[in-house]
Amino acid sequence: MALRGREAELKELGELVDGPEDRSGVVIRGEAGIGKSALVAETADAASVAGLRVLRTTGAEAEQNLAYAGLHQLLYPVRAGVAELPAPQRDALRTALGLADGAAPSAYLVGLAALTLLAEEAAAKPLLLVAEDVHWLDRASADVLAFVARRIENEPIVLVATLREGAASPLLDAGLAPMVLDRLAADDAADLLDAVAPRLAPAVRTRLLTEAAGHPLALTELPSALADFDGLDPVLPLTERLERTFTARVASLPEPTRTALLVAALNETTALAETLAATGALAAGEVVEPDVLAPAVDARLVELSAGTVIFRHPLMRSAIPAAASPAERRRAHLALVEALHDQPDRRAWHQAAATAGPDETVAAELERTAERARYRGGAAAAIAALEQAARLSEEPGTKTERLLKAAELAVESGRRETAERLVHAANPVGKSHRATAGRLLSEFEDGVREDPARVAELAATAAAVAADGQYDAALRILWSAAMRCFWTEPGPAARRALLDVADSLPVPAGDPRIVAVTAYVAPFERGRGVLERLKELAARTGADPEVDRYLGSAALQVGAFDLAARFSAAAAPGLRAQGRLGALPRALAVLAWSRVRLGDLAGAVPAAAEAARFAQETGQPFMAGLATAVQAEIAALRGDHKQAKTLAGEAERTGLAAGARPVLATVQLARGLTNLGEGRFEDAFADLSRLLDPADPAYQLALRAYCVAELAEAAVRAGRTGDLRDVLAELACLDSPSPALHIGLRYARAVLDPGDERFAEALGADLSGWPAERGRVHLAFGEWLRRQRRVVESRTHLRTARETFDALGMTAWAERARRELRGAGESSPNRGPDAREKLTPHELSIAQLAAEGLTNREIGQRLYLSHRTVGTHLHRIFPKLGVSSRADLAGMLKTLEG
Repeated sequence: MALRGREAELKELGELVDGPEDRSGVVIRGEAGIGKSALVAETADAASVAGLRVLRTTGAEAEQNLAYAGLHQLLYPVRAGVAELPAPQRDALRTALGLADGAAPSAYLVGLAALTLLAEEAAAKPLLLVAEDVHWLDRASADVLAFVARRIENEPIVLVATLREGAASPLLDAGLAPMVLDRLAADDAADLLDAVAPRLAPAVRTRLLTEAAGHPLALTELPSALADFDGLDPVLPLTERLERTFTARVASLPEPTRTALLVAALNETTALAETLAATGALAAGEVVEPDVLAPAVDARLVELSAGTVIFRHPLMRSAIPAAASPAERRRAHLALVEALHDQPDRRAWHQAAATAGPDETVAAELERTAERARYRGGAAAAIAALEQAARLSEEPGTKTERLLKAAELAVESGRRETAERLVHAANPVGKSHRATAGRLLSEFEDGVREDPARVAELAATAAAVAADGQYDAALRILWSAAMRCFWTEPGPAARRALLDVADSLPVPAGDPRIVAVTAYVAPFERGRGVLERLKELAARTGADPEVDRYLGSAALQVGAFDLAARFSAAAAPGLRAQGRLGALPRALAVLAWSRVRLGDLAGAVPAAAEAARFAQETGQPFMAGLATAVQAEIAALRGDHKQAKTLAGEAERTGLAAGARPVLATVQLARGLTNLGEGRFEDAFADLSRLLDPADPAYQLALRAYCVAELAEAAVRAGRTGDLRDVLAELACLDSPSPALHIGLRYARAVLDPGDERFAEALGADLSGWPAERGRVHLAFGEWLRRQRRVVESRTHLRTARETFDALGMTAWAERARRELRGAGESSPNRGPDAREKLTPHELSIAQLAAEGLTNREIGQRLYLSHRTVGTHLHRIFPKLGVSSRADLAGMLKTLEG
């Protein structure tokens, strides 16, 4: 009856459950009472008949501040399978669900554990996951569900979620198909009303149809309020009319029933025993039986089953507390405090709800609740508890401390608006509090959208904090400011101010944090010292992934791309194992950028793709833009110029939105390479010259010096040698030990003033870790020799260049070497697609890990996929590469790398 007019939606959901193909599920959106639950219930029933197992969770407004409450509800029926999970996942999930003590789990590790558990269950029997009212799910559970939804690829799992129209949820960006429920058409509305109330007077029927306006819940519930219908305010919102209808039903119930309903509405769970116990506390300790709610069942307000009390609609649940007096609500909350004696977190929230003014005892308990939530990985729940504790704080200083602590959690979990609101509410007065507030608000997006003048302010703040002896806090502020020197350009005075503060700190020169800050702030002025420290620290990679990430970034700033790749590659496994998907894309982006510059496209492709995917998933648009720009550079080097232009445009749109200089610099590099490959040398020179113009948004202090070879190539071929000489003179004055800079300068001098000695000097440098640069010199040397009519000599260099670029997958450059060889009288074998080029970046990641000997389960843990999804991908990869086993795969990739 309630599904009249919903036949099309029901059919679509049925098809999704029967065979989801490339869709992982659907999110059904619509206003309250539009029929979302009825549609889902019918779908779940049909799925059960079809042999699927249905797992459910329902968001409740009162449970929003209980971390992982929704996930606990969803996974409870399959909890036995948790014991079979890999140890890190098992421990993370058990800790998150409050089933065990352990280290604070990463939300992403909890998500991977949930995905693995569900995939294992789905292997035995396909699953339908039902998540209703996800706008009321606690944030930790919603994040996990979104994580799972993004990774349901080939698993026999379908997720159906319902969301109130206008509400936000992480599931909206999880790749689920949208389904919007509108109000019923006039004919369907009339049919539904006639089925519910078949003997209405024509005038009343017309009025009801007009007032309900196709709203299913109104059509089914308003007829029961006919006695009061004429008195309803004609301009009253429909939702409020419905709530008044439900309130009127409650008013006619016996007082004990009304009391029990109020307790049930305020309780976070549907547990009937809890509701009865609290109701008994309100009745002077009397034992209250379930039949106290029988009148409410008869009034169609609630349903009782299997020890639960469930409101027939959320509007019914919200209407009851709204109609109660503040004193009645307070007594009900206190009764729940008494009933929940063994559940400290829930007790604390009810105690807080019953407290009108400051109360340090309750505030302290809420703070402990926040610590427990944080320990379990529930940042959103911890923030809410700290904010409530601040409201109840008796001392202003304590209130400020709690709000700033909550703001710090908001920063860590990427909630910018929340952090800004909390810092503003904290009203920090003291020096330490002001410094903390300033640091917190500056950490989002690395200050990309902020005025560059902010860097000088941060330098002053760091100096003030250091003067108070808070050196670790000063270092954190310096790191935050140093990152701004990468994304924006604050000018030499601000950089100098940061260096002065860094120099004044009583921290060893080899401290990785100081090394990284110095590299970002003064990549040329202090480059020599940074490079020496990096070489010393390189022997200790793998000890701490966060340290390795810092050092990889530092190495990139000083042009030591081999070290940058080494540190970043060492950081990635540790960041994965810890579930730190916020930091992982940063390490992967540095890894991809460096590997491309080194010519390791096979290693750069999966790193760049994964960096872009995780950056988007974790709300880091500029890191995603940087990774996309690297993908454009890879496409240009492979000769896929159309793809390179598309990706460059996409990255540029991200970078231009806030002037993210590294993104725009890499975009111009990709465009320069594309134009070089297409023979438009003047355009290539214009593209690359933008990196050198301080007035251009693509100017980036460090990166401008690391594409000298490409600039020289374009300048010489475009006849812009005078301009090139000026550039080289400027760059030579940097007095930097940067390997990338010196490799580029040697190449530029060789093509600008070619001769045997110049090329010998370029080839004589240590290029063992820089195969692309070695191939570039051989190609240029061979081209020059051929034009000097030294054809026989030229062939050796051109052949070396062709073989190098073929091995690296740099198709555009390999074809150029082939053309030169043909001009030198030597033919080249046709090059078919490299086996690795037949794979998507995602498949290449899996293939490389499989070739290293990792099992499907281990690969899944690395890439945050279920091991069954990994197996499906390998079944596709083998025929693409013409192999039939992992051993063959390893052999093929090893041959290609050789």
